Amino acid sequence: MKYLLALPAVLFGFLNLFAKKVTDGPTEQNNPGWKLFGKIPPREGPLKDPKKIQKEYETKSGKAGPGNPTSPRQGVRKNLDFEPLSTTALILEDRPANLPAKPAEEAQKHRQQYEEMVAQAKKRELKEAQKRKKQLEDRCKLEESIGTAAQIWNQEILPNWSTLCTSRRVRDLWWQGIPPSVRGKVWSLAVGNELNITHELYNICLARAKEKWRSTAVPTTDTEGRDVLDSSDRESSLELIKLDISRTFPQLCIFQQGGPYYDVLHSILGAYTCYRPDVGYVQGMSFIAAVLILNLDTADAFIAFANLLNKPCQMAFFRVDHSLMLTYFAAFEVFFEENLPKLFAHFKKNSLTPDIYLIDWIFTLYSKSLPLDLACRVWDVFCRDGEEFLFRTALGVLRLYQDVLTSMDFIHMAQFLTRLPDLIPPEQLFQHIAAVHMTSRNRKWAQVLLLRRGCPSCRRSDPKPASTRRVCRSGSSGR
Repeated sequence: MKYLLALPAVLFGFLNLFAKKVTDGPTEQNNPGWKLFGKIPPREGPLKDPKKIQKEYETKSGKAGPGNPTSPRQGVRKNLDFEPLSTTALILEDRPANLPAKPAEEAQKHRQQYEEMVAQAKKRELKEAQKRKKQLEDRCKLEESIGTAAQIWNQEILPNWSTLCTSRRVRDLWWQGIPPSVRGKVWSLAVGNELNITHELYNICLARAKEKWRSTAVPTTDTEGRDVLDSSDRESSLELIKLDISRTFPQLCIFQQGGPYYDVLHSILGAYTCYRPDVGYVQGMSFIAAVLILNLDTADAFIAFANLLNKPCQMAFFRVDHSLMLTYFAAFEVFFEENLPKLFAHFKKNSLTPDIYLIDWIFTLYSKSLPLDLACRVWDVFCRDGEEFLFRTALGVLRLYQDVLTSMDFIHMAQFLTRLPDLIPPEQLFQHIAAVHMTSRNRKWAQVLLLRRGCPSCRRSDPKPASTRRVCRSGSSGR
């Protein structure tokens, strides 16, 4: 029992002994590890002035100063126009005192490397500065030219539209692109209003569309109790239009639900389905309406929208008239072979037919396939020249990328043409469009299209033979 009573005292003494040994052990300052790695242990005492520390550092490291006016660092930096802001210059510093000094060859090598790095950095900075300066100058020139062109359109051309719209000077200005500030007015005048649609008619169609949306908001049920929409209202249903609106220029975030133009786009598409129930709503219309909304007021955008879709080419595609669509494809291939025979033969060899890439381009008038600013410039000339320019633009795109396309197989060509590059130089594309000749055997587009319409082979409604038959040349024999 007495041993048990003495056990706590023994343990207490052992713990005191252990604590004493730990306390009496080597301190952090006496630890040889600090000297081994060249570290300086923390010292207690007042802090030194930063300027004094910097002066001591410069003296020890050999930097030029009052006591060392001819240091190696001064010789290196005397040819430099600026002081480096990074820690790159540390390669010129002497090694710590506890390490061997640099050999002369290594020090010279480091100095040369440092000078090369500084020279390269200065060269890159100068190149980037010149690039930024050129971009700024180009932007200023562009803004100045746009302002000058807008003044000419507003003060000279638009007030005298009927007499000047067909002049050579106006056509040249038109080709260079219409200024955004007057683009909507020019489009409206160029497209015209053959349908004689008024703002009141638009409001009537819109009211009818809203009423139909309310009545079809609750779907009917079939014999098996499933919710369905009436087939006659399928194209004008609210859900179908809403689905396509969410896909319209998603990168802009202005046509999606909650965006500033969501209701406007919804209204125009709904009003058109009531204005033309025989056509209804077809995918691709939302992109055309969106481009018009960005450049025109709501009612004027609806008027231009309805008149654009009433053109023969657009009506053929949106009503899915297979016979007439094949006629357009056949006429296109005539000019394709005339302008780009090598690429045309490559497409034929790989069985790549125009319907694979042209349908999407024509349906949206290039607004989905090309960058928006470039698509608007295509629209400028399209409003002037009509459907012919749509196919001329297609040939310009093929001409621009013919070197790339001739090295591809069917799959890669189809993927490339259905998803064109995001960055297409406008001036370069229009140079290729200008180089396209819309003349074949002394026949222009309208004449060739008329011949294709009279050709029995081109009027077949079955789209499958289009990939295998030869494009007829006579317009009557079908050969």
